[in-house]
Amino acid sequence: MSTAPPVQPVHPVILVVNAGSSSIKISIYVVPDAAHDNVDVQPTLAAHGQIEGIGVKPHLIARMADGRVVAEEHFPVEQVADHNAAFRLIRLTLSVGLRDSPPVAIGHRVVHGGVRYTDAVRIDDEVIATLEELVPLAPLHQPHNLTAIRAIRGAAPELLQVACFDTAFHAGHDPLAQLMALPYEYYERGVRRYGFHGLSYAYIARQLRQVAPEIARGRVIVAHLGNGASLCAMHDGKSVESTMGLTALDGMPMGTRCGSIDPGAVLYLAAQGMSAEEIQSMLYGKSGLLGISGISSDMRALLASDAPRAKLAVDFYAYRAAQEIGKLAVTLGGLDGLVFTAGVGANSPEVRARICEHLVDIFGVKLDVAANNENRQRVSRDTSRIPVLVVPTDEEGMIALSTARLLREGVER
Repeated sequence: MSTAPPVQPVHPVILVVNAGSSSIKISIYVVPDAAHDNVDVQPTLAAHGQIEGIGVKPHLIARMADGRVVAEEHFPVEQVADHNAAFRLIRLTLSVGLRDSPPVAIGHRVVHGGVRYTDAVRIDDEVIATLEELVPLAPLHQPHNLTAIRAIRGAAPELLQVACFDTAFHAGHDPLAQLMALPYEYYERGVRRYGFHGLSYAYIARQLRQVAPEIARGRVIVAHLGNGASLCAMHDGKSVESTMGLTALDGMPMGTRCGSIDPGAVLYLAAQGMSAEEIQSMLYGKSGLLGISGISSDMRALLASDAPRAKLAVDFYAYRAAQEIGKLAVTLGGLDGLVFTAGVGANSPEVRARICEHLVDIFGVKLDVAANNENRQRVSRDTSRIPVLVVPTDEEGMIALSTARLLREGVER
């Protein structure tokens, strides 16, 4: 296996770990001198590695920031059967590049922070114990986030680790946006709507101030559309409402997740004899685009297919996205801008077009076909009542920024 050539930064190095349900991504960021005086200075990406298809079809690839591939290999399943094995492998691959510049801190994407964590935090035993309690609310992701944290603690216990939460950006929601109509005592115990993809939304809010300041201070809906999908209503760069709730199952239908469904459907399935584990497996892993199409959870495969159910799945996805945009616009009291981001949102002109078709009469949305097909930053016509933008997201960059901030605060103590 080839390994990455030495990364030779002269500044401190931060690793960012994004451990998902079937992949682990690790990025190397360099902290510039200016970051010591200004917490808003973005660390610079130096290299990135990931291993995907863990336990199924393991594939490792590492790239420098300029896109050059410096390591790539496929592995037998038994060699990368779980996340522990995957993390050891990717750490080994990047170790050559970090030999002369060992990391000073590691930032982790953690999906659920619950009521307690509304900003990035230094990881200690108490934090780990709290995150463990939240596993039932994010069963696909939280265990893998914790696996990476524990693996690093075992290998380098003295190293600063920082948890950055997908829920934190939504922490300031009004109680009306957090409540579910259950007995109030459950709300007091933390059974409430949290919202997710917050790292992505925080990055988009930051970017909008630079690329579209006339929109950034207004009422904006951001559609984070990928294998996981949600939408967020923002006003002046702050989250007001999200389509996701207590867990990452709510709202939009996703690659394999169901999105919003009648709770009575879950009771019906239980009454038919399905166990809680079977229901969870179906709602998280066998529903959404995959469940409707019976073909794939990958939007690209569905768009390329002539199968009627593939078309039905894409049409339903667009229909539900448009419905959620309408609901969020009501919450905001109007709409000044619509932003698409993440894998599908930033890279699929056809999906954007299908969603926007539903928004023509109500919001006066008019796409510029050529701009949309080329994934330009602004994809709406000048005559569109609502500007429509495409802004790629960078969750790892936001994690690096928060980690650099806490690193700086620790140095100043």
